Amino acid sequence: MGNIQSERVELISSSATHIRIELETPLLLAEKINATVSKGWPSGEYDRDAMEFFLSCFENGGEAVQGWYGWYAINIDPVSADRSLVGSGGYFGPPDSNGMVEIGYSVLPEWQRRGYATEIVNALVSHASLFEKTKSIVAHTTPENEASKRVLISSGFKETGVNDGNLRFEHIRQ
Repeated sequence: MGNIQSERVELISSSATHIRIELETPLLLAEKINATVSKGWPSGEYDRDAMEFFLSCFENGGEAVQGWYGWYAINIDPVSADRSLVGSGGYFGPPDSNGMVEIGYSVLPEWQRRGYATEIVNALVSHASLFEKTKSIVAHTTPENEASKRVLISSGFKETGVNDGNLRFEHIRQ
């Protein structure tokens, strides 16, 4: 699956190789994605457990699941062309039997409050919507995460309830 390009961000699909590098030799990730990676990486809920989960999904699903898990969000400076990892986003797998896809996203603290989360979410929604099987896209956030709620609402999601203490948001494919 190819990369996703938005206005300021290039999303690079992760693979088992990427995740093995992150788990074993994180400093090599910068070379693999051709971008500066801050010492704060990984960020948010994308931690070692999440990496191991995604690695097992890749190992069990093979090429059929490529593009249905993590994506690295790279900002490319329009003047210098410097590439910097600003965050990540992705899906928790391909659409289920009801056509539902769940997304997650995270932006490194030094890149927050600049619209990158919204850009990542919009790119993921647009990409998932390219697949006929996708009928709806859901996301979860904590009730106290006002920034994440604003991102989801501005990206066309509607709050639909609570799931395990987290707010559930849904975006119906148009």
